[in-house]
Amino acid sequence: MGACLGACSLLSCASCLCGSAPCILCGCCPSSPNSTVTRLIFTAFLFLGVLVSVIMLSPGVESQLYKLPWVCEEGAGTSIILQGHIDCGSLLGHRAVYRMCFATAAFFFLFTLLMICVRSSRDPRAAIQNGFWFFKFLILVGITVGAFYIPDGSFSDVWFYFGVVGSFLFILIQLVLFIDFAHSWNQRWLGKAEECDSRAWYAGLFFFTLLFYTLSIAAVTLLFIYYTQPGTCYEGKIFIGLNLTLCVCVSIVAVLPKVQDAQPNSGLLQASVITLYTMFVTWLALSSVPDQKCNPHLLTRFSNETVLAGPDGYETHWWDAPNIVGLIIFILCTLFIGLRSSDHWQVNNLMQTEECPSALEAPQQQQVVVGQGRAFDNEQDGVTYSYSFFHFCLVLASLHIMMTLTNWYRPGETRKMISTWTAVWVKICASWAGLFLYLWTLVAPLLLPNRDFS
Repeated sequence: MGACLGACSLLSCASCLCGSAPCILCGCCPSSPNSTVTRLIFTAFLFLGVLVSVIMLSPGVESQLYKLPWVCEEGAGTSIILQGHIDCGSLLGHRAVYRMCFATAAFFFLFTLLMICVRSSRDPRAAIQNGFWFFKFLILVGITVGAFYIPDGSFSDVWFYFGVVGSFLFILIQLVLFIDFAHSWNQRWLGKAEECDSRAWYAGLFFFTLLFYTLSIAAVTLLFIYYTQPGTCYEGKIFIGLNLTLCVCVSIVAVLPKVQDAQPNSGLLQASVITLYTMFVTWLALSSVPDQKCNPHLLTRFSNETVLAGPDGYETHWWDAPNIVGLIIFILCTLFIGLRSSDHWQVNNLMQTEECPSALEAPQQQQVVVGQGRAFDNEQDGVTYSYSFFHFCLVLASLHIMMTLTNWYRPGETRKMISTWTAVWVKICASWAGLFLYLWTLVAPLLLPNRDFS
């Protein structure tokens, strides 16, 4: 009898995979808005691809990758001989990650096109967005299998440039999310301080602002110590010094009286968060410099031993500190995209999210279904986020994680495991673009006084 009941329960939950909306017709899922459940499941699809990509980089998987048709052969079955004593096996994981991330990017790009101009859940395409998860999973698996049979040729070279552009844009999206997070944090703690008439909230804001600036100064010091040398590494010195100067400038602008009058919630907390993130992106850029004297992360492998690279070949180490931190930040920002809309309409406009027109009716809907343990449709009068733009963000996230996991390695560059100046300049330009974007949020109310930035 217990087995029968368990089987019935599993069949009930299985209907969630094929239904026209997430969990509306079954009681195995918690009471949540469709918009939140859908974004979380799509984000889980992305994280599944990331997990598979990480597994592809493990040494035990490389031996199985030899069996695929595109590896370790060039031309008429000739084995690839790599410069710098780097065996073909060290390339397999990176090339597999390229194909896995191509599959996830193609999957989300398909939905980007499919969900253009969906206005409410009454649109027939909204049923596809919010349900049929089993079939979506099959589509993702099918695209992934097909991606692993793409002939190598120029695929990796071309896809590298797609990854560079996508990663650049996703770094900017990360910065927007950090700006929004800092604004919300500052606004809520100031509100708490006024409600409770307590200085503890002000002390908390001061503490974290001081902490972030202290970490930024420590980061600048460590960057000068580890990524520059006397009489050389001029590019790194210029990058660090210029970004430090720009961070000081935006911090000063953030507390100018006119800026404070136009934006009372602006302050040093936001500037400190942006400064720390800029130093992190600068660290990522310097860790990609293809010069052994200026980059301590530049390593190469000879057989089973990891040693410093010589002049004949370079390799970026699989799991160095910048990429581990970058992976953690990627996960947090991707979850942030999937979970919430901003409290600030400027960020909502940029991220294509908004307050649901039927938000006042949603609690009543939730009360009706909460006892049944079902999700409720909160988008009948209008979507709470742009379906198409959400999938486009996941396309960029797929490209960004591809570049992060492969250490921005360019496959077609003389078959060396090497970072390129392209990666350095893309990351540095992303840090500059992010700083100017934050500066624009500060001065826009002054330059465009006729627009409402409240």
